[in-house]
Amino acid sequence: MTEPIFDHDRLDVYRLSIEYVSSAFDVSKSLSGMHRHARDQWLRAAQSIPLNIAEGNGKRSLNDRARFFDIARGSSFECAALQDVLVASGGTDSESRDKLKRLLRRIVSMLTRMAMKFDGVAESTVDYAAEFDYEHEHRDAEHEHEFEEQPEPRIAPKDAAPIFSESMSTARPR
Repeated sequence: MTEPIFDHDRLDVYRLSIEYVSSAFDVSKSLSGMHRHARDQWLRAAQSIPLNIAEGNGKRSLNDRARFFDIARGSSFECAALQDVLVASGGTDSESRDKLKRLLRRIVSMLTRMAMKFDGVAESTVDYAAEFDYEHEHRDAEHEHEFEEQPEPRIAPKDAAPIFSESMSTARPR
C-alpha cells in the first residue's frame, strides 16, 4: 500500500484485510458456473471487512466504533464459511482455503481485541489468542462511579392521596 493518508490506513488489521481481499479476488477468478453465486457472496463479504474497519475507525463514538469492528469480524467468519462451501463443492482446493483462513484468523484476532477495547463484543479472548488489555479495564473501572445511575422515581400506589391539594391544581399562575 502507499503512504497512509487516513487513520485507518495505518492499522495493521486494515492492511491485512486489503491483502485478504486481493487474495480472494485472485482465487475467485477461476470460479464460474454453479460456483458464481458463492464467489459473488464471498467477494462481497471479503470487501465488507476493510470497508467496516475503515468506517468504524472513523466513528467518534466508541460504541459505534466497536460495532463496526464487530461487523467486520462477522464478515471474516462469513468468508471462512464460504471458503469451506467452495472446497466442499469442488470450487477451490483446501490448500488455498487453509492459507486464506490463516490470514482471516489473524484478522479476527486483531478485530476481537479492538472491539473488546471499546466493549463491542463479549466473546472469550482465548479462542482467537487476543489478550485482554487489563490496564484499560482498570482505567475504565476508575470512572465507573462518575456515571452511576440515579434511582428511579417511585410511583405512588393507585389508592394513594394526591400530592397536591385540589385548590393548588386549579390555581392559575400569575
